[in-house]
Amino acid sequence: MKYLFYIVIGALFIVQCSGLQAQMKRRQLITTGYKNGTLIVIGGGKLDSSIFMEFKKYAGGDSAKIIVIPTALDDDYLLQDSSYYFIEKSFESHGFKDITIMHTRDTAIANTDEFIEPLKTATGLYFLGGRQWRIADGFLGTKAHDEMFKLLDRGGVIAGSSAGATIQGSYLARGDTENNQTMLGNHEEGLGFITNIAIDQHVLARNRQFDMFDILMQKPELLGIGIDENTAIVVKGDEFEVIGASYVLVYDGSFWSLEGSDLKNLPNEDAIFYMLKEGDRYNLKDRKVILE
Repeated sequence: MKYLFYIVIGALFIVQCSGLQAQMKRRQLITTGYKNGTLIVIGGGKLDSSIFMEFKKYAGGDSAKIIVIPTALDDDYLLQDSSYYFIEKSFESHGFKDITIMHTRDTAIANTDEFIEPLKTATGLYFLGGRQWRIADGFLGTKAHDEMFKLLDRGGVIAGSSAGATIQGSYLARGDTENNQTMLGNHEEGLGFITNIAIDQHVLARNRQFDMFDILMQKPELLGIGIDENTAIVVKGDEFEVIGASYVLVYDGSFWSLEGSDLKNLPNEDAIFYMLKEGDRYNLKDRKVILE
């Protein structure tokens, strides 16, 4: 009986230590946005014009000079003669006049001065959707990647929808070349405009709200953000505001509600998330909802 007592106490101690280690690991790394410029991280789907207008506003309005990167799209589409034409027409329909399409899957090309020249004077950059690992293959760690940070440094805006949302984070969720359901795939590094974060998209429209836990079980130090369709977060420094028609899901190991949580039957912190709507604001560094 005495030995059984020690075994039980030992098991409880191990469980408690594991929980404390996970909490400590979660707190070891701080999530931060970029110090300058603006990021618009969009959850995909058909977008209201208001989200494009937000991008246009931060890119300089009618004088905006934008780069569109369609690299995440399938080759079957990009190799069509009309593909660039339709991409340009789409942005022209929202009032953009100075549009450059920049595409490569070859880092050697993304390291050439000729290729990156348009980025040096751009005021905005927009990543189209598709598969986010294709963007990583073409741009990660290149001169073009460096120029994207310089664009932010001079007060520009980087936006992206679906794959173009996920690529903006430091951890590349759904970065597997085989399928888009594997959360921890063979590509795990994003462009890192926001640090220590994993970003998912289409979350409610595709019932993906529990998928983020696949990542957080292995990497509890990350902040998880899931963005539904026709919805975005506008990130300035270490804070973001939600815009759009649906919700943003926050996986920070806590729970928040205007109603409070005292009478709610909540799961453990390793299986919990909450939702923010348009107008709600969040501090990435503190991992807390901003209350006014």
